[in-house]
Amino acid sequence: MRSTESTSKCGIRTQRRRIRLIDILVVVCIPEATYHYHVKNFEIEDPNTELKALITHLFKKFHERYGYKRITKELKKLGHLIHHKKVYRIMRELGLKCVKFMRKSRKYNFYKGNVGKVAKNRLSCRFNTPIPLQKLVTDNTEFKCLGEEKLYLNQILDLYNGEIVSYGIKKTLDLVMEPLKEAIELIENRAIYRTTTHSNG
Repeated sequence: MRSTESTSKCGIRTQRRRIRLIDILVVVCIPEATYHYHVKNFEIEDPNTELKALITHLFKKFHERYGYKRITKELKKLGHLIHHKKVYRIMRELGLKCVKFMRKSRKYNFYKGNVGKVAKNRLSCRFNTPIPLQKLVTDNTEFKCLGEEKLYLNQILDLYNGEIVSYGIKKTLDLVMEPLKEAIELIENRAIYRTTTHSNG
């Protein structure tokens, strides 16, 4: 960083600092080669200007519902034979993303198990309690692992403070009893009020 001295009309000496380009680029974290590339190409006209305008027009014409493949087909209808990868690149560069297209949701299949008598919902949406171990909730969660392997997590949660009082992890669904046995043992030793256990399963 160099400095030069100059004298004003009033006879006051001032000092000017000459900042080097490399110092500025270091501060703004831009490589020197990148800077010179953009300076060199600054006044070069974009060859895709008209195509970008047309793609933007088509995108808005179809209410932002068309992705790059359908835009490519529309361009072909207008006599523009453009590769779909180029259309994709331009749309990404312009930030034209199809956001209004909704994929039809797949049907959810689930295992009902043995259908029996439905127990009464004793919690009835009252999910808070001032008493420890008064209201417990349990549920099974499926985790998909590498390949086709699955793991099942069963946890029992105390609604008093959100604490997991017991849990179990297995490759099969027959793990419900183990965490329940641990919870029952805990209830017998520490519960001061009647306990209600609720499950969605």
